[in-house]
Amino acid sequence: MAGSPIRVVVADDEPLIRAGIRMILTSDPGIEVVAEGGNGREAVELARAHRADVVLLDIQMPVMDGLTALPELCRAVPTARVIVLTTFGERDNVLRALERGSAGFLLKDTAPAELIRAVRAAAAGDAYLSPAATRHVVERLASGRSGTREEEARTRVAALSAREREVLALLGEGLSNADAGRRLHMSEATVKTYVSRILAKLDCENRVQAALMARDAGL
Repeated sequence: MAGSPIRVVVADDEPLIRAGIRMILTSDPGIEVVAEGGNGREAVELARAHRADVVLLDIQMPVMDGLTALPELCRAVPTARVIVLTTFGERDNVLRALERGSAGFLLKDTAPAELIRAVRAAAAGDAYLSPAATRHVVERLASGRSGTREEEARTRVAALSAREREVLALLGEGLSNADAGRRLHMSEATVKTYVSRILAKLDCENRVQAALMARDAGL
């Protein structure tokens, strides 16, 4: 019902990490950590049992790792949004996680405010990647881009207004809405509105696709 807290399941094999995440998330009265698990199998079972809205999922876990659990989670609880947590050295898993249904990707050294923002964004149906993860994905995918793709990107981006192209260029740099707002002297809410409009005009499903299109278009 309206006003109900966001129900979160945290899956990580390190109890201290889980405790830290719980402490951060429960500082927001609109978020409730309903269960914790130490492996991917538990994550699937707990998400189903507690009807989780968001699952924070570590990649490296015993019994079943996060990447294996991801598609099972998506099948078991289709309405749950999964945010993958990992360390800086495991960034190559970003693409694999996105391909398997992840709605977000955060590094474990993410600031508390960004963790809360990511959970809220995922619960609202938005894809959320930390700026560092976005830059990594864009750089990896951009290395294989073709001339045809670049031409298509320029054609699609041409339909945007000048301000929309400015916002898109900052997405290409991996900036968050808040950072883009500071750069453009706009409120975070206004940037979010622009991002939604840009995704619709470009027919992109998430910020990462839009960021890659910005790179392809030469912004």
